[in-house]
Amino acid sequence: MQGSGSMGSPDTMAAPPSTHETAKTAVLLPSDPLPAETPTVQGFDWNAAISSPEGVTLHGLLGSYLTTGFQATNLGLAIKEIERMRAWRLSDVPVATDEDEDLIDPGVRAQIKCKIFLAYTSNLISSGLRETLRFLVEHKMVDVVVTTAGGVEEDLIKCLAATRLGDFTMAGAELRKRGINRIGNLLVPNQNYCLFEDWLTPILHAMATEQTAYGQRWSPSRLIERLGREINHPDSICYWAAKHGIPVFCPALTDGSLGDMLYFFSYKQPEFAIDMVADIRRLNDEAVHAKATGMIILGGGLVKHHTCNANLMRNGADFAVFVNTGQEFDGSDSGARPDEAVSWGKVRADARPIKVYGDATLVFPLLVAQTFAKDEVLTARKGMGNGVGTGENGVGESKRSRIE
Repeated sequence: MQGSGSMGSPDTMAAPPSTHETAKTAVLLPSDPLPAETPTVQGFDWNAAISSPEGVTLHGLLGSYLTTGFQATNLGLAIKEIERMRAWRLSDVPVATDEDEDLIDPGVRAQIKCKIFLAYTSNLISSGLRETLRFLVEHKMVDVVVTTAGGVEEDLIKCLAATRLGDFTMAGAELRKRGINRIGNLLVPNQNYCLFEDWLTPILHAMATEQTAYGQRWSPSRLIERLGREINHPDSICYWAAKHGIPVFCPALTDGSLGDMLYFFSYKQPEFAIDMVADIRRLNDEAVHAKATGMIILGGGLVKHHTCNANLMRNGADFAVFVNTGQEFDGSDSGARPDEAVSWGKVRADARPIKVYGDATLVFPLLVAQTFAKDEVLTARKGMGNGVGTGENGVGESKRSRIE
């Protein structure tokens, strides 16, 4: 049946967009222009590197990370953040109206540097990252250390006996029969802890005697300093910290083999006591009296929270780099992003903190190579070139003493 024509002819009706035109519009949505200064994604130019006189260099490779994307970019940003905290001087900021008279002179202000807090978990000392961390303390590149009981005892135990490489899949029940303790793919014979007890117990007896006879008050940091002097071994972080007067704070001193030894010792000398309050005051004062602070925190948990909380006392750190594998979705402090610390006042609102999501054993040596070590190599080469005396380890002495 013919229509009446009241709906109009095909020639006069607007045709609906075709299916392919609808899809084309969705796919080819126009973009707003990005700011001209937005970096372009660009990776390492291997062809240029291998044809250059220098060849492929670590400096060149890591320099490309900033524009590579993903966690490579975060690592590049972390390098920049560490460079900023190391370059900061009080002379960078205007003189406050209530400034101390002895801090007004521009020459004095140019000598006052950012106080750097280095925090790390015990597993990193069990690993080969210990040597990287020791390098920083040995050359006075950090000012305050925060770690766990394992971060102290594993450093000392390695001076007595070696930690060995194993495998993540080694059966726990079989290792237990053999008296072998597994830390990931690292193996620690139980005999190592027996040696540690043999070494530690006489020192604890001496400390208890000093406490009773002379009223010596031992805090965790003072105990660690004493152990660093007693171990007297250049492989030890505690040794170099004691030698240079760098405090090592351990708010959970009893959570590990050290705690086991203190437990056993308490039955021999029940009057022996360790003053925790003295250390919280000492640590917080390190932050409060600093003109600027930077935090480098490897891992999470106690060391991350304790370091950040100390910086809360000064309304937040000025610089911060976190390296860990934690995620924020369970509400843990370990996984929290730096912006959460800003909400608590532990990192300043105008800071540019960065978190690198990754295993610190992979990430941190690269960070050190591109920051602390790069400057130390230049200092050493300069010293060898002009006859300047070298330090105890055959390299130019670091001049990174800091003034509060």
